[in-house]
Amino acid sequence: MVNKMGSNEYVKLPVFGEKSLSGKMNRVMGREIPDTVFHQLKPVEFQNFDGKPITFLGNDTSIYVAHLFYTKDEGLSKQLMQDMSTIANRFKANPQVELFSISVDPQDGPKELQEFIKPFAESMNPHWDVVSKPSVDIFSYARESMLIEAMPVVGDSNKFVISNQLVLIDSKKRIRGLYDISLRTEVDRLEDEIKVQLVEEFRNKPIKVERK
Repeated sequence: MVNKMGSNEYVKLPVFGEKSLSGKMNRVMGREIPDTVFHQLKPVEFQNFDGKPITFLGNDTSIYVAHLFYTKDEGLSKQLMQDMSTIANRFKANPQVELFSISVDPQDGPKELQEFIKPFAESMNPHWDVVSKPSVDIFSYARESMLIEAMPVVGDSNKFVISNQLVLIDSKKRIRGLYDISLRTEVDRLEDEIKVQLVEEFRNKPIKVERK
């Protein structure tokens, strides 16, 4: 009865940012659906903590969790890294979940980053990158693309205002979640919603099995 008369409904996360209609129509399951253009981020080049170049949002098969920090900050930045280490531990076996900790301080280089991440060494995995030296203005990129707050503190080159949020981004470079780490339950919610997003990614790009 369900197969003949019902339909399957899957939980989907919201898409954050401005939306507009392209004027085109897409045919989905026999219905004409207006084509929506969503807010998308552009890839950015960084320098990783090992000194090598790396691209944030560099492929269309991964989902991403990202946040801002700077190494001179012993408060919020350390807490963001601690919460990111929790996510790194929980998804260390899944290469489809890429984590990016992004420094906003132009003075942060590989030496500073390596020193800063020492307390989190046990959580580090090949899918967690701690980066600096962006190819764009990181403050404008954070506000306009990542939709989180970031700015230098006027009169003090060693301090910056950064967001206390972790950002979940899908393989189409769209923001699917924002998580305020000042709330105890947000890291658990992020973990759950990463799983929800992974299911959506799988449904959108199912594995093709070749018949022999």
